[in-house]
Amino acid sequence: MGKQINVSLIGNPNTGKTSVFNQLTGLNQQVGNYPGITVEKKEGICKLPRGLKAHILDLPGTYSLNASSLDENVVIELLLNKNDKDFPDVAVVVSDVENLKRNLLLFTQIKDLEIPTILVINMADRMERKGISLDIEVLEAKLNTKIALVSARKNTGIEELKEMILNYRQISTEPCLHASIMDPEYFGRLRKAFPNQSLYKLWLVITQDVNFANINRHALDSETGFHTKSNSDLKRLQQKETILRYQFINGLLKEGLKVDLNSATDLRIRFDRILTHRVWGYVIFFMILLLIFQAIYNWSSYPMDFIDSTFVSLSEWTKDMMPEGPFTNLISEGIIPGLGGIVIFIPQIAFLFFFISILEESGYMSRVVFLMDRIMRRFGLSGKSVVPLVSGTACAIPAVMAARNIENWKERLITILVVPFTTCSARLPVYLIIIALVIPDQSFLGFNLQGLTLMLLYLLGFGTAIASAWLLNKILKIKSKSYFVIEMPNYKLPMVKNVAINVVEKTKSFVLGAGKIILAISIILWVLASYGPGDTFNNAEEIVTSEYNEDTSESNLEEEIAAHKLKHSYIGIIGRGIEPAVTPLGYDWKIGIAIVSSFAAREVFVGTLATIYSVGSDEEETIKNRMAAEINPVLGGPLFTFASGISLLLFYAFAMQCMSTLAIVKRETNTWKWPILQLVIMSAFAYVVALIAFQVLK
Repeated sequence: MGKQINVSLIGNPNTGKTSVFNQLTGLNQQVGNYPGITVEKKEGICKLPRGLKAHILDLPGTYSLNASSLDENVVIELLLNKNDKDFPDVAVVVSDVENLKRNLLLFTQIKDLEIPTILVINMADRMERKGISLDIEVLEAKLNTKIALVSARKNTGIEELKEMILNYRQISTEPCLHASIMDPEYFGRLRKAFPNQSLYKLWLVITQDVNFANINRHALDSETGFHTKSNSDLKRLQQKETILRYQFINGLLKEGLKVDLNSATDLRIRFDRILTHRVWGYVIFFMILLLIFQAIYNWSSYPMDFIDSTFVSLSEWTKDMMPEGPFTNLISEGIIPGLGGIVIFIPQIAFLFFFISILEESGYMSRVVFLMDRIMRRFGLSGKSVVPLVSGTACAIPAVMAARNIENWKERLITILVVPFTTCSARLPVYLIIIALVIPDQSFLGFNLQGLTLMLLYLLGFGTAIASAWLLNKILKIKSKSYFVIEMPNYKLPMVKNVAINVVEKTKSFVLGAGKIILAISIILWVLASYGPGDTFNNAEEIVTSEYNEDTSESNLEEEIAAHKLKHSYIGIIGRGIEPAVTPLGYDWKIGIAIVSSFAAREVFVGTLATIYSVGSDEEETIKNRMAAEINPVLGGPLFTFASGISLLLFYAFAMQCMSTLAIVKRETNTWKWPILQLVIMSAFAYVVALIAFQVLK
């Protein structure tokens, strides 16, 4: 008991496993990927009684140990490999009180692996309303385990669960059902061939396509003389196993679970009739989106204004308090404005994740997926494609990873290719600053025009993804057939703790991920903007002074000197080199530089302009004000007009401005062919649309 206890949380999707994980670990958790694969790995530390700690690993949701996806393979491979550093000392299977029959299939399989296994029956607070009563003693005796009756929502039963984890050695490892009874002769030969191995572990290795180093099912015949069955016979045995397990579970629940329907009240059916209605369902979803984007704009305006002015003041304070020199300029004109360009959007990004978390926690997001499946099928996609498309509103990278749950390769490939069109949170800073510059802060029929514009951009991205999927479905001649199945979880009030953890973790991940890139690029850009070749840059003061008369004010002269230096700096030379390509879109060389640098990450666009506009500027102005004051060098007048603003918004709506997404697409498709096609086609499409928009609107 001296070492840290390894605990694996296992369960079907929608059993509240994440809620239990959050209750056990709080904010002592981190998210990464399993080595070598793109499956999310959530782990955390739980403080147990007597000062001990448990390492909690939240495994991907799985319905059984009969793997059909990469997620389920991860679960099986861990449970089969005792040499894995995360191999559990105790497995905690999380079930839902309303779906015990289905959940217990997975529990009985894990018990057969002879791992100490605790059964958590979650959502206990719903038992009275559903007319459910349990005989825990009977269930524990029949299942050879300890049962924790838990309500993650009301934080009840968690301390009892911690005690069970602490005393895991006292839990029986005896299976509650021996799978060998389905074919005693076959399993007898298997035991004789491998006398030192767990029998059910051998069965899983034979029937599953898993990576397990100690036993190679293809080498069974040659090494031991054991003759394995054909694939069709193995499938029949698997089906027999499932039937036997459900027979055992049915008998168990007859004794241990009672349901009194007379005392149960369930409004789910009534709600589903409205929320998944073929007309009203879409209207309600549209109205919810509209309210979300209105709230994002209205609620976040105050903290954003405060952050904006704070960074301006911080930059000025740094200039005043530190000695003059390149290092001070780097901090005040490069690092602080660059970071300010991303920090200012924390309130809006946090609100976006807040609303998405509420929709997921309440059970409504599953209804959206079901609702949108009707549309998906018309465009050659599975309903499962909606999950990556919806999650793409947060970030395209995990959205591309989420497509691995789509078994059909054609549908999976199309989903991966079109996901980047959905508006991710990295586009949000670009949209927000441009919308604020070119769309009036006025109301139409009670709705803010800026909020309406933002929502239209989200709908445009989603619509383009769907249209692209239809086109790809026609172009890619791959024959396929698939079925869409989704579970409708119960409606429930979102848990404050779950929503808070999700908002904090997602926002922190976004800011830290973007912050590293922006900090590095801000430093590089500041160097390129602060230095230049030859006398034209070095003698800027003399050149500008000689061109102005004595009546010119000192402040105007300093502005002209700064502008001259910027124009002839390294970044100015590069920018003017690419200016002919961006001028037809209504942009100047500064926007061109921002577009090129934002290929690292879309949100870098704002940080880049913040750095460029701050170089050499002494005025206490926000980035937005400086951008608003920019003059179009070709047409005259403001640079950011309605025409150039819409052009820029459309460019970022369609362009593949994210090298991380390209890298993950390469990893998921195992070739550079598709990400390169994505980059070329999306960028070309974005350029043409932006060009047409500017030329028409100007």
